[in-house]
Amino acid sequence: MKSHCQVVVIGGGVVGCSVLYHLTKLGWTDVVLVERDELTSGSSWHAAGGFHTLNGDPNVAQLQSYTVSLYKELEEISGQSCSLHLTGGVMLADTPERMDFLRLAQAKGRYLGMDLELISVAEAKTMFPLLDEKHFIGALWDPVEGHLDPSGTTHAYAKAARINGAEIYRHTKVEDLVQTPDGTWDVITSKGRIHAEHVVNAGGLWARECGRMVGLELPVLAMEHMYLLTEEMPEVTAHNAETGKELIGILDFAGEIYTRQEGKGILLGTYEQACKPWSPKETPWDFGHELLAPDIDRIARELEIGFSHFPALQDAGIKQIINGPFTFAPDGNPLVGPVRGLRNYWVACGVMAGFSQGGGVGLTLANWMIDGDPGYDIWGMDVARYGDWATLAYTNAKVQENYRRRFRIRFPNEELPAARPHQTTPLYDRFLAQGAVMGDSWGLETPLWFAAEGQEARDIVSFHRSNDFEAIGAECRTVRDSVGITEIANFAKYEITGPGALAFLDRMMTNAMPKVGRIILTPMLNERGKIIGDFTIARAGEDHFYMFGSSQAEVYHMRWFERHLPDDGSVTIRPINLGWAGLSIAGPNARKVLEKVAGSDVSNAAFRFMDFREMDIANAPCKVNRISYTGDLGYEIWMTPEYERQVYEALMQAGEEFGIRNFGMRALLSLRLEKNFGTWFREFRPIYGPYEAGLGRFVKLNKPDFIGKDAALKELNEGPDRLRVAFDVKANGADVLGDEPVWHKDKVVGWVTSGGYAHHAGKSLAQGYVPADLAAVTAEDAFEIEILGHRRKATILTEPPFDPEAERMRM
Repeated sequence: MKSHCQVVVIGGGVVGCSVLYHLTKLGWTDVVLVERDELTSGSSWHAAGGFHTLNGDPNVAQLQSYTVSLYKELEEISGQSCSLHLTGGVMLADTPERMDFLRLAQAKGRYLGMDLELISVAEAKTMFPLLDEKHFIGALWDPVEGHLDPSGTTHAYAKAARINGAEIYRHTKVEDLVQTPDGTWDVITSKGRIHAEHVVNAGGLWARECGRMVGLELPVLAMEHMYLLTEEMPEVTAHNAETGKELIGILDFAGEIYTRQEGKGILLGTYEQACKPWSPKETPWDFGHELLAPDIDRIARELEIGFSHFPALQDAGIKQIINGPFTFAPDGNPLVGPVRGLRNYWVACGVMAGFSQGGGVGLTLANWMIDGDPGYDIWGMDVARYGDWATLAYTNAKVQENYRRRFRIRFPNEELPAARPHQTTPLYDRFLAQGAVMGDSWGLETPLWFAAEGQEARDIVSFHRSNDFEAIGAECRTVRDSVGITEIANFAKYEITGPGALAFLDRMMTNAMPKVGRIILTPMLNERGKIIGDFTIARAGEDHFYMFGSSQAEVYHMRWFERHLPDDGSVTIRPINLGWAGLSIAGPNARKVLEKVAGSDVSNAAFRFMDFREMDIANAPCKVNRISYTGDLGYEIWMTPEYERQVYEALMQAGEEFGIRNFGMRALLSLRLEKNFGTWFREFRPIYGPYEAGLGRFVKLNKPDFIGKDAALKELNEGPDRLRVAFDVKANGADVLGDEPVWHKDKVVGWVTSGGYAHHAGKSLAQGYVPADLAAVTAEDAFEIEILGHRRKATILTEPPFDPEAERMRM
């Protein structure tokens, strides 16, 4: 066994072997994998082995497509068969809502080049004659779906990695991980010590334990998962004989089951409601190539529906019941990437769909380790999407909820209840008393909208405009006509201090830093010139700055900032998190409200647009930005939590004569659409450059240097290939949600990033990206946007529908 190497990968399942293979494929060959038992000894060996390319996140779907396309390459390199069965598969819908979901899935697939087809139930039955047509109303056909041999595929990754120079040590348990003063690692194993520059935790069922060795509590939980194998069925053999084909894969939403052919019988699995966690606190190290005791009673409800929907199964004998543990993250997506605060410690775990996602996970992690960037937009899989708030108990509750909902629709206005409320502000009870419908904003309870008097404060979930529509409209109109107030505690907040603070921020950001008492808006780029952040920065002193951004990306951004901090200690950056609460007032009467409670002059001359001030509000020490995401006259008011109720009550009392009212996050997002303002994770992501995203005015190329400058200059000189545009859409009761295809002359040319109904403008609006040459096509109805299976006429807007001259913000 080697005593030194560049990388140690921990875990010999499909994910660990994929990481190992991709590292060697990209040129790092001094790499080893250590496995406490045999390869596949965790979850991989008993997996059902299905694969598909569909995913709710199009960026993850791209990586799943890569994974599926990789298998032929692995077979050729390794000489090991993956036993691929590319049968295709069908999703069956039993309700109009589930048909809407299939229409959305088909539309998302269009701009990804996926050949998805909506088919009739009769057509589905010809491919899977076991189904009873009366239970369904439609289906979605995906030709790139099938199954493989989990063990053979894992060994194909391993053999290909060995051929490329990697070494694999079986029966070698990792007992401890010790980081040395220079940031490298001593991997203590049952067979000796390996010194490595990098460590990859691909521990699967033991990922938590490998994380705890370095003080990390990863948000993963293993769940028992059952599927059964039938004896030989005459219906299966008859179909094979008549068509020369296998039965296709089936996903049945109503039954919450999946099926496919296995041998001459059927494999049937379910994500049952009566689900059961496995080893929720600690994973036993002696667990290996073994299964858990079957508990068919636990899946009886789902089997009953399955037998009804596929009657032939009632008469089939059950050959075997497989019950084994699989790990999940709270949202069901993998945890991938470097861990904040741990140099050269990487994770690749929580990969529940290992044979759909394992290749993409291995590729992106290898890219990241070697090039410093994953090469794809993998925010949906990044371990940094979770913070310390994702505790063990929170994770366990959310994973069970996600497991139960595996084959259920997530409506765009649906808030999930498990582990809530988790984090709250001092105004939580006040908002509930005023009819707030709350949402979960990365663990924090945030008001979404406020029910009118006599209206029930709950969402009716739908893909169409729902019961919140009128209430949100009233909130928007109050802001535009007078003044509204909203809580903004869910913004990320940072304090940057020290003699090197100015130089540090100048290096990190594209914009020039503000003068003392002023604010700037700025993107942040990676080395490839792609947007990895969008911030407001206020300067409180010569060496003292406050910065505001997206709360969901706080850990992601802190990881980046800490990676680039100077070694001399001249800069300190502190995430404030819920150490500050925040309120925003906005609308033409906002100043009149503020001046009643402010201890300072807030006239337009004394407190200009884009000014920052520290002042007393209702006798409480506050920090105030004269800016608003509504695009209206407005102020962001920040205070420590003990003052929030006091400041809120004072503002509400001061605004009573102006008809002040609460508005929630949904109204705020509606108002920003009228200004064509983009938002992080939608319009601004690591696949877009600043010029194509419409942020070029915030890029100061006359600065000596900033990260991504060369790439940004190249983008400017060559011209972006695509541009962010805004559309006026002729919608009909349903607005865009995001990821819909944009059509031009019967061809898909782009995609929607976000949108909705703009209540003040009275328009259905969308933002998205189209080729740069088409961005100038402003003729009415020149485009179409596909909404729930219908192509709706759309027109590119040449200016924001609200206040195109930006006079209201400056009034």
